[in-house]
Amino acid sequence: MTTTKPVRPGKPAVGGAATTASARRRRPVNTHRAATWLLAITSVAIGLLMLLPIIWMVFTAFKPESDIVSAPPTLWPRELTLEHFVEVWDRIPFARLYVNTIVFAGSVTIISLLFDSMAAYALARLPFKGRAVVMVLILLLLMLPFQVTLIPLYDMLNGMGLTNTLPGLIIPRMTNAFGIFFLTQFFLSLPKDLEEAARVDGASEWRIYWGIILPLSRPALLTLGLFHFQYNWNDLLWPLVMSSSVETSTLPAGLALFMGQHVVEYGLLMAGSLLAMLPVILFFLLIQRSFVAGIATTGLK
Repeated sequence: MTTTKPVRPGKPAVGGAATTASARRRRPVNTHRAATWLLAITSVAIGLLMLLPIIWMVFTAFKPESDIVSAPPTLWPRELTLEHFVEVWDRIPFARLYVNTIVFAGSVTIISLLFDSMAAYALARLPFKGRAVVMVLILLLLMLPFQVTLIPLYDMLNGMGLTNTLPGLIIPRMTNAFGIFFLTQFFLSLPKDLEEAARVDGASEWRIYWGIILPLSRPALLTLGLFHFQYNWNDLLWPLVMSSSVETSTLPAGLALFMGQHVVEYGLLMAGSLLAMLPVILFFLLIQRSFVAGIATTGLK
């Protein structure tokens, strides 16, 4: 006959103590896992909320007109159609506007990268009197709203006969205070060993700038190129002020024709906007890795 050893009240058994210790070890793990899930769900919800206008635009572009104006409105289309994508090419000279926008945004991006990088190289690498004053003036221009200079700039270009022309759109955008500041910060972070060695070998400043600095600055140049291209591609105010005909207008100004005072043709507007977004998305996908590196190395947030 076996006897069981009595357990003293208030003192857990050996097996029970092990179970309690194990439960205490699992509690932080479960809390950490719950916090991770909560953070992930919150991040997804915020991401979907930020993408909601784009999701609505994409669905509206494929909805028939009767579905767009139905009440109550629905996000998901009841039926899909491509009629807006066909009609937008007939209602406005879409191809012409597309070409004008590519010429405007592409030319401004290429020329501005050249001039911005030259000015930034001088400010970051060449010692000269008044360099600090020039940098302060660039920072002041960076804080000045574009609308302040809009009317004087238009008046000056009108006097030169450049209104309603593509050069009139491009010339005032050939350099940018933000681009000069952005590249100056990047050039200051580059080590000086290579260019000093090149100077010892007799290289000119132009050769150092073109052959050493620019290849090292590829991430920053691509990042700034994306900023310039996106800003000018989506710009509405400047083309709207400078152009009075379709021959020199751009896509945002052309798509604004679908927005009347009393009627907005949402289907055509969303289809045109979706087609207009494609080059910017493609540009970003091509330089995605360099974009992240450029942001990280310049300290821009």
